[in-house]
Amino acid sequence: MRIRVMSAALPGAVALSVLGLPAAAQAAARPGATAGLGAFVTRSAHPDTSLGSMKFSKAVINGGKDIVLGTTTRQSVTVTYTATSSSGVALTEAFLWQGTDSSSEDTISGSLGTDDDPDCTESTTQTGVYSCKAVFHINAASDLKNNGAAGTWKLFLGGYDLYADASYNDDVATTRIKKTSKLTANATPEPVKKGRTITVTGSLKRADWNSGTYTGYAGQSVLLQYRKKGSTTYTTLKKVTTGTGGSLKTTTKATADGYYRFSFATNTTTGASAATGDYVDVK
Repeated sequence: MRIRVMSAALPGAVALSVLGLPAAAQAAARPGATAGLGAFVTRSAHPDTSLGSMKFSKAVINGGKDIVLGTTTRQSVTVTYTATSSSGVALTEAFLWQGTDSSSEDTISGSLGTDDDPDCTESTTQTGVYSCKAVFHINAASDLKNNGAAGTWKLFLGGYDLYADASYNDDVATTRIKKTSKLTANATPEPVKKGRTITVTGSLKRADWNSGTYTGYAGQSVLLQYRKKGSTTYTTLKKVTTGTGGSLKTTTKATADGYYRFSFATNTTTGASAATGDYVDVK
């Protein structure tokens, strides 16, 4: 049985207000997201991490992968989960949020909501067990501008049973929303005699969602890698640390024709990247 109590014309936050939920959380960093989240958690006992008899489990965000966004990235992120209630499921809501306490707008630093209520389908073999799917349509240029930061985000799930009793859990699962990084590399001189010094320069930048530009990422460990002509595998020659403005500069000895590049491994806030290999002809 597919449950869709609210009309598709009513987005999540509006649907919640129709149900008579408190209006205390109408102001939001992103219109609708924080307000809808706050509507579920405005209850008498705070802070709570969960409330009600409906249980949420088996949540998977973006297939278990990090969400990596550039300055203008538009990405649809699917979240699947199970809602279990002996009183049935009339409606569920899903939010991604950052902060310390979901019951107060003052302690929510970032929030993302869905355009439509999640779809929930009851199991044909287990009464009261529903498989649900929510889709977040994230536009980095608007949704993340001055709204949250790169790093760990929590999944908030709330719902109403067929008797209009509310339940929620504000930390069902976590994901990492990261900034896209970009690397460049330029190896000189070209050509070069065997055994002579090759200088490789470049830069590491990452997305700044607030300014809408890519800015230098200083103090990061980057690998200088080499791929011999005819090979498909890069080998690491050394580690280099980015300087002011994400600048990179290092040297190595010319051994044979091949490609030089910089490679950056992912961290908790920034996605991985690798520069396009720059070919050097060794005489």
